[in-house]
Amino acid sequence: MNINATLLAQTIMFAFFVWFCMKFVWTPIVAALEARKKQIADGLAEAERAKHDLELAAKRSAEILREAKEKAAEIIASGEKRGSEIVEDAKNQAKAEGDRIIAGARAEIDQEVFRAKEQLRTQVSAIALAGAEKILAREIDAKAHNDLLDKLVAEI
Repeated sequence: MNINATLLAQTIMFAFFVWFCMKFVWTPIVAALEARKKQIADGLAEAERAKHDLELAAKRSAEILREAKEKAAEIIASGEKRGSEIVEDAKNQAKAEGDRIIAGARAEIDQEVFRAKEQLRTQVSAIALAGAEKILAREIDAKAHNDLLDKLVAEI
């Protein structure tokens, strides 16, 4: 065969192959590349949005944690305050109970003192009457009278 004819046939075949590839192969490949490019861009955008959402969630969780700590501190402070109030109330009640017990004991002591005084008065009056009887029964003698009074004083 002739080299020129072969070369011309190969050139025509090559042109047909390029046209065929451009018409049937190149378009789907470019479409697939564009779709892949769009999918990658969407994935990157979604990753960026997810990163942003993660940062927002981290900030929000830090804020919620801070609020929870503040609330816990407030609850603890109010619990401590209530505890000190309860202790103060208990102290006041104990003091009032102690005062009441002391007042009762003092009243009882006063009653016992009064009873003792009454018994003492009764005994003194009985001794005085006994002494008066002895004095009157004896003759009136100053020395005997003083002796009896001394004995009465010793008895009292």
